[in-house]
Amino acid sequence: MKLAVIGTGVLGSTIGRRWLEHGHAVTYGVRDMSAARPGLMSERAEIASIPEAVRDAVATLVAIPGSAVENLLETQAAALDGHLLLDASNDSSGGAFHHLPAFEARLPTARVYRAFNTLGWENFAQPVIDGQQADLFYAGPQTDDRQVVEQLIANVGLRPLYVGQGVAGADLLDGVTRLWFALAAGQGYGRRMAFKTLHLPLTDEPG
Repeated sequence: MKLAVIGTGVLGSTIGRRWLEHGHAVTYGVRDMSAARPGLMSERAEIASIPEAVRDAVATLVAIPGSAVENLLETQAAALDGHLLLDASNDSSGGAFHHLPAFEARLPTARVYRAFNTLGWENFAQPVIDGQQADLFYAGPQTDDRQVVEQLIANVGLRPLYVGQGVAGADLLDGVTRLWFALAAGQGYGRRMAFKTLHLPLTDEPG
């Protein structure tokens, strides 16, 4: 599968590396080719301009700081609109962590999912903790694109769990992200902390 990653920091490079390990073709989209990190060329990854990276990609990961999302949407709208996007950014400057209304306004035909934003990058590099596979909550439209999104989450080594769509779904993920920060930093659990959902199989039997 051809995939694009916008964002060459530790988050984007970690997820991109996991996808490469599963045989996907990964291209990092960058604004300035001369400033691209040389290490990204390892492990068969490619580097291109953002429009070139996204053009033929089945899905594109947005893994940039939340404060940079508005500028990305303003300058790259033509390249991003109409594509399947996985938004992993978090804007901690105040209010919502997500920019879903801005995505919807700037990219009216894009299919935008929130994913990879509720855990620290360390858990994408090593998704198994004490023998347990971590869960990853995600949100987005209820379309066939969910199959691709869930495959890409699973390829990173996490179990995908869908929580809803629209702003309500994105807001719910914001709450999960705040919980992760509260436990990882505020309560001293550390960044190698993730979530695991347990449930009994649904039955038709009452009570």
